[in-house]
Amino acid sequence: MDNQCALTVLCENSVAGPFGLVGEHGWAIHANIFGRSILFDTGQGQGIIANSRLLDIDLKDLDAIVLSHGHYDHTSGLPDVLRQCGKIDVYAHPDCFLDRYWNKDGASREIGIRYKRSYLESLGARFSFVREFTEIFEGIYLTGEVPRVTPFEPVDPNMKVPGPDGTLIQDDLRDDQSMVIDTDQGLTIVLGCAHAGLVNILTHVANHLPDRPIHTVIGGTHLGFAEAEQFEQTMLALDKFAIKRLGAGHCTGLANSARLFNHLGDRYFFSAVGTRIGCGIQE
Repeated sequence: MDNQCALTVLCENSVAGPFGLVGEHGWAIHANIFGRSILFDTGQGQGIIANSRLLDIDLKDLDAIVLSHGHYDHTSGLPDVLRQCGKIDVYAHPDCFLDRYWNKDGASREIGIRYKRSYLESLGARFSFVREFTEIFEGIYLTGEVPRVTPFEPVDPNMKVPGPDGTLIQDDLRDDQSMVIDTDQGLTIVLGCAHAGLVNILTHVANHLPDRPIHTVIGGTHLGFAEAEQFEQTMLALDKFAIKRLGAGHCTGLANSARLFNHLGDRYFFSAVGTRIGCGIQE
């Protein structure tokens, strides 16, 4: 299989450079994979267009868009992207349009997708809904729903959806999915927020592609909200799976990013806006 694969971070909480890039609380990464141009998530919408231009990513040439889950900080740039690229396949889980809330200490705020499906379709989105582990192009997979098998990776209790009677109940975030790229070096896993749990995701991918080593993981890990046991078990799993490269960002948090760097050493890099990697090798 062709080894050509380049990933470029377009939206993230921090900026690596060059000068003029915009940071935001959000995540988007562009993948040029085996000649395919794929956008994974779209951030909050403040930086996606300007950052793409500065980083020489032409959104008009996209072959597909993937949404990792239905939170505003991964989907709010979608209308601007659609205005650039026109009609395009958008891969997502059917739950991505659920009304979603952050609810803590009695205070709530909306955190779901800000746009109706019909509006996005009017801009050119052709939604293809995925629940299962699915190959969308040769050597490029979506995890679909990730089984929750570990006892130490709970869903964030502050995330809610309306129940049948309208009261807020726990959101289990079944729509959380990642993208998997199979290269000669091994698998690269592109995360959104890893709400399903990083170890659950690694296990799910390994179960579906058991003969392929996991080389690189990049994206949000949601470890910024992890209790001590979850963080320690995750570090053990990174060693167990022999991950060669981890580029965490977004919801990982600065403190736990530093701890991961301390544990992994030169196997770790910070995935800020402007970061470019080949699949498995940082440029």
